[in-house]
Amino acid sequence: MQHVKIPQDRIGVLIGEGGETMREIESRAEVRLDIDSENGKVEIEKNGDPILGLKGPEIVKAIGRGFAPDEALTLLDDDMMMFDIIDIDAAARNKNDLERQKGRLIGENGRTRELMEELTGASVVIYGTTMGVIGSPKQVDVVRSAAEMILDGAPHGSVYSFLERKRNEMKREGMEFHQFPG
Repeated sequence: MQHVKIPQDRIGVLIGEGGETMREIESRAEVRLDIDSENGKVEIEKNGDPILGLKGPEIVKAIGRGFAPDEALTLLDDDMMMFDIIDIDAAARNKNDLERQKGRLIGENGRTRELMEELTGASVVIYGTTMGVIGSPKQVDVVRSAAEMILDGAPHGSVYSFLERKRNEMKREGMEFHQFPG
């Protein structure tokens, strides 16, 4: 049994309309969720495939960090899918700096966050003081590197160039992987 704490305002999203989301997570991840709506604690008990059960806490954490349930459930699509959290607060000196850093990661009209998603294929959400990423290990690594560049003060243009270069590398690796002999 594992325990995960999620923010109060995300409990409704985790439960879903009439408990629909909670039931879907329980059936697809083969876990049982016990949600305490008073304090945001969620008990996750595995009751089926242990490998699938390992993804249960990750799905709950992803929803708690701002992902829509459908995006969080993509963690079950592939064994290699992973969820990662980047702590923006750790890179900020104070509250004003935190807001500035969040603004840099989101970009004008959300463009920077969208480009991270488009150029890597990962899902990216900025919620509270964290940035959540769902994708393959390579995708998550590229998004983390881009986010760290932005948090370190790199110009957006150089971060976009980095993302495009990495996208081309991932495309090439994918093509080489699927080449047929002969």
